[in-house]
Amino acid sequence: MISVSNLRILILDDEQLVRDELSEFLIDPNFQIFKASTPSEAFEIMNRNEVHIAIVDVNLPEMSGLDVLERIKKEHSDIEVIMISGYSEMDSVIHSMRLGASDFFTKPFRLRDVEHSIERTKKFVNLNKSLQEVKRNYSIISKEFYEAMGYEIVGESRHMKNLINLIGKVAKTENTSVLITGESGTGKELVARAIHYLSSRKENCFYAVNCSAIPETLFESEFFGHTKGAFTGASDTKTGWFEAANKGTLFLDEIGDMQLNLQTKFLRVLEDRKIRKVGSNIEIPFDTRIIAATNQNLEELSTEKGFRLDLYHRISSFVIHLEPLRNRKEDIPLLLDYFVKYFNRIMAKNINEVDEVVVRKLLAYEFPGNVRELKNMVERAVIICDTNKLGLSHFQLNEIKENYSDHYHYPSEEILDLELVEKNCILKALERSNYNKSKAADLLNITWQSLDRRIKKYKIEK
Repeated sequence: MISVSNLRILILDDEQLVRDELSEFLIDPNFQIFKASTPSEAFEIMNRNEVHIAIVDVNLPEMSGLDVLERIKKEHSDIEVIMISGYSEMDSVIHSMRLGASDFFTKPFRLRDVEHSIERTKKFVNLNKSLQEVKRNYSIISKEFYEAMGYEIVGESRHMKNLINLIGKVAKTENTSVLITGESGTGKELVARAIHYLSSRKENCFYAVNCSAIPETLFESEFFGHTKGAFTGASDTKTGWFEAANKGTLFLDEIGDMQLNLQTKFLRVLEDRKIRKVGSNIEIPFDTRIIAATNQNLEELSTEKGFRLDLYHRISSFVIHLEPLRNRKEDIPLLLDYFVKYFNRIMAKNINEVDEVVVRKLLAYEFPGNVRELKNMVERAVIICDTNKLGLSHFQLNEIKENYSDHYHYPSEEILDLELVEKNCILKALERSNYNKSKAADLLNITWQSLDRRIKKYKIEK
């Protein structure tokens, strides 16, 4: 995060008086000032140094300030630009804002106003740096995970970026127990595998167990193992899951379905970090990371005596919640594209296009089966498709048709995500105005420039 103590500002103006006046006013141990009289000199400075804010005159030699602004946004997109001009032409103001300028001042301007603008712009610089860091982490983790497992965690929503960030943080810890919550089909095991393969335990075993499928009579034998002759049918010594996953990760899926009396045995083993095979008196220590997953609310379940509260606290040192797909619909087109390419490779198909109507219908569907349901839909569609374009006929869309409306919408439940609400309002205003930005801005009671900035921010396209 950039602080006041290391803000780097470039002043680009062909008038030496303006350059000197601004630099003298901004002289402060908190700022580092660069000065340039021509665009070529300015770009040399930007190429050699990290610049956070550029103050650019509209009228310059070599090229116009608006062209400089456009080039900065292409080559140095993280630099915020404040435009200044000796003329108060509204066209220049509008054009500069469309190109991404954060502010515009007409000469002669008050130096105090420029200072205030820098303070406001600094907030955007800080936010942009944070977003860039998240994107870098997202890219690095996605690449490492793909190299380890051959597939990716896909999504550009704020939830998915935060999820990637959490995975990266907890993967760095060796022993922290993780509880992954979320509806069926949201990808809980995928997240568990990502944590394992990005951790220092990745060279050792990842062992997945479905707790709902373990009968009480086999619990100890499966988890702890047994010796030869320990009971009827025990013809050989068996290695239990804890021992098999030693130095690695034991993933316990649907842990909320584990019976209460088995939870007690399980808790004792987690506390002692030792197991004893059935039929043996020798205690075997283990070093296994526990990652558990559930589609139930274990805290509520514990108040109803369906799950031990002490076990919940033991396995939930770090909780990761996966949102259902209906709450992050902006990820649907990305997932659709990813699965089409994925099954294209596997089935040696050449599908390179999806009908826009299919995308709209998928966006309107609630996906009770979440990502798994979408993946299965695409797999079936790719199998059926004999052309290079997926259409409605390739999907089983009976349920989708019942839920479909002509407008992109979000679930009916209350949404408290401010950016999601804002984006939804903008989409509705654009639809009502037939994508006339001026009319849409009037509906939203904001300026045209403000609407245009938000459209770019949310990457909204007609």
